[in-house]
Amino acid sequence: LGGAQLNCSHVQPKAPPQFCTFSWALHTMTSDQKIVEGSFSLPPGASNVQVYQGSGFDSALSNPIVICRGNH
Repeated sequence: LGGAQLNCSHVQPKAPPQFCTFSWALHTMTSDQKIVEGSFSLPPGASNVQVYQGSGFDSALSNPIVICRGNH
């Protein structure tokens, strides 16, 4: 089965932690569209953190949209 995975990094070690949300339009094996969404936190210096993984997809209909802001 086809899969989708989204990894993120927070490369500035002295910046505040980031709170992020994402939205991603994916095409399923059954020819449907599915929007996957979620939120996550990234500590400073985090590298290549897996924030989403799913199966049953054969292609992406859009690039993932990820919006992050610092926790103050």
